[in-house]
Amino acid sequence: MEEKVGKFFESVGTFFSGGDTLPWCDSVVIAGCEAEVAEAQEHQTDEFVKECIMRLSWTLVHSRRPEDVQRGIAMLEASVTENSNSPLQAREKLYLLAVGYYRSGDFSRSREFVEQCLILAPDWRQALTLKKALEDRITRDGVIGIGIAATAVGLIAGGIAAAVSRKK
Repeated sequence: MEEKVGKFFESVGTFFSGGDTLPWCDSVVIAGCEAEVAEAQEHQTDEFVKECIMRLSWTLVHSRRPEDVQRGIAMLEASVTENSNSPLQAREKLYLLAVGYYRSGDFSRSREFVEQCLILAPDWRQALTLKKALEDRITRDGVIGIGIAATAVGLIAGGIAAAVSRKK
């Protein structure tokens, strides 16, 4: 019985905390990728520079800092229009854009990119996991919104009832 109660409280906690299973990246890793890009731009081929920029974009959209996420989104949007993308690179960029928009709270935009990604790779587990996280988050936010609205209506109705009872 105790195990069931523990699982219940864990699921409620996950519901309200968001249960984000996407990895996070810290500023040390981001700084390392920035240094790698700078060095690659001086001494390496364009293809290697693009790989380094892709790694930096990954770290940025997985950052806890909103300004890093926005910078990662901007880098990816600039590179997604390049015609030299292979289907694999296009899929990766679309997925990272979906992650970036998810992390920035723009769930509808994130959903658009994850859907485009799933068109290219319908069985891709990471994209399917992100889609599920998006759906869960949207559902959770809707439930919380309904709860807030119901509370507000209850408070207003209670205030009106109290005002009417005082006049009598």
